Amino acid sequence: MNKKYIGGMYLSLASSIWGGTFVVSKYILNYIPPLTLITLRYILAVLALFIFIKFISKEKLKKITKKDGFLFLLIGFIGYFLSISLQFLGTKLTDAHTGSVLTASTPAFTIIFAKLILKEKITLKKFISLLIASIGVLVVIGYNGSNGFNFLGDLALIGAAITWALLSVLVKIASKNNSSLIVTAYAIFIGLFFTIPFTIFELKSTPITHINLSIILGVIYIGVISTAIAFFLWNKGLEMVDTGIGSLFFFFQPLVGSFLGWFLLNEKLGMNFFIGGVLILSSIFVVSYEKTPELIEVKE
Repeated sequence: MNKKYIGGMYLSLASSIWGGTFVVSKYILNYIPPLTLITLRYILAVLALFIFIKFISKEKLKKITKKDGFLFLLIGFIGYFLSISLQFLGTKLTDAHTGSVLTASTPAFTIIFAKLILKEKITLKKFISLLIASIGVLVVIGYNGSNGFNFLGDLALIGAAITWALLSVLVKIASKNNSSLIVTAYAIFIGLFFTIPFTIFELKSTPITHINLSIILGVIYIGVISTAIAFFLWNKGLEMVDTGIGSLFFFFQPLVGSFLGWFLLNEKLGMNFFIGGVLILSSIFVVSYEKTPELIEVKE
């Protein structure tokens, strides 16, 4: 199978897993404060990844260069600490619809960063696909002009979108000399290092209120599946395809999240879900269909 299609499968699966994570975390956050949950997911992710590398994977930990170490530091801080923290802050301060719209701007910022840093071309096909997918997201989540407006919350969510877009470009650079597995493991470990001090402060004012088997299983799911596995799949997918094209698979997240919200939480799905879903899937088909695979390679 063509490498770009395998990469697309990795990206689709990662984004779909993150869509399901919303449903799980919505329940868990009633009992575990957000930064504490981030720390727990990173602890589990780091353990899972390093155990896998040590005992199962053919990839082995190696001495990293100063340049790669700096890239891992940037990915861990910008993507796995700053971006995730801004997303939590923005979600808390603004309404869900506004948050979904602003977070969905991530692929647009990714295409811009890919152009500026990786020198990837912004083709007409990319632009049309981005436009179609963006309209699809707006249709799926809906938009109501009467929704509340919170400047700090909106600013935080825009910051989350920008920093996650930058993460995607940095991962592409780091993956040139390192496997996606190694990049993911080290970067999450660095992200954990930054979250721990804030978690200690958070627990002093907002302790964990309740623990049961469902919460434990949910935390394991978020830590191992939606963090260790999904982050690796996303990074691996970006390694295999053009960064700007790969970012469009991010739109699977609200689509899958809406479906699982209906399936598991009895949330209503209207015709807008199906219309928006068709638009999102169509945009992915448009940008993925190439007669010459070389067109998706990064031009240096």
